[in-house]
Amino acid sequence: MSSSRLTAELIAEFFGTFVLLTIGTGVVASVVLFGTGRPGEVINGGTTNINLAWGLAVMFGVFIAGKTSGAHLNPAVTLALAIFRGFAWSKVVPYMLAQMTGAFAGAAVVFLNYREAFYKFDPGLEKSAGIFATFPAFPAAPMAGFLDQVVGTALLLFLVLAITDEDNAPPPASLIPLFIGLIVVAIGMGFGSMHGYAINPARDFGPRLFAAMAGFRNNGLTDATGIFWVPLIAPLLGGIIGAGVYDFGFRRFLR
Repeated sequence: MSSSRLTAELIAEFFGTFVLLTIGTGVVASVVLFGTGRPGEVINGGTTNINLAWGLAVMFGVFIAGKTSGAHLNPAVTLALAIFRGFAWSKVVPYMLAQMTGAFAGAAVVFLNYREAFYKFDPGLEKSAGIFATFPAFPAAPMAGFLDQVVGTALLLFLVLAITDEDNAPPPASLIPLFIGLIVVAIGMGFGSMHGYAINPARDFGPRLFAAMAGFRNNGLTDATGIFWVPLIAPLLGGIIGAGVYDFGFRRFLR
């Protein structure tokens, strides 16, 4: 493969992931930063808007990068495709770096856009890193969040492979981004509470790294919790499990 082709693929992965994180973390900022403090209030659509916007963000990211790079936008997808679909191992690390960098840049844009709101809501940047990264509902039980991320990402890969499998009556190519976005919406609704459904190491670690560099104290990377490893490692494992279950438990019967 020529270097120019690989460069084009990495640019596509960067911008696809950039759009994913700009819209995704942007909607979280819109929901979190503008409350009035009234008990029980739903701010700018609450979790419903968050789930829908993340799905739309994935859809648009896939539309951007699909033709050029295959729109992985997620290291868990890249790793699973290398293991089960013959994706070139030489491109795995470059793809992951492009995804991480795009996610970092998307978080930076959201912080710049909402800067005044951040400092009004959280002057010391002590409690709002969750806009960028995911955190456990039960900090004392990190393996609960780990399991949640494994299950969520396994579902993601299983379903993505199912709707893109030519042997399994896939939808028209132009509709695949929509269906992938709907998968993310469904996973968010079903598995969005235990650990924020990162289901994507780049989606979590890139913005988390930005948050740490921007001075957010509760970032899970440089603070005492060290929780960053859960949404970094668990989705990689979950993606392998989901793709493996699809191939060995289901796909073989389609041929």
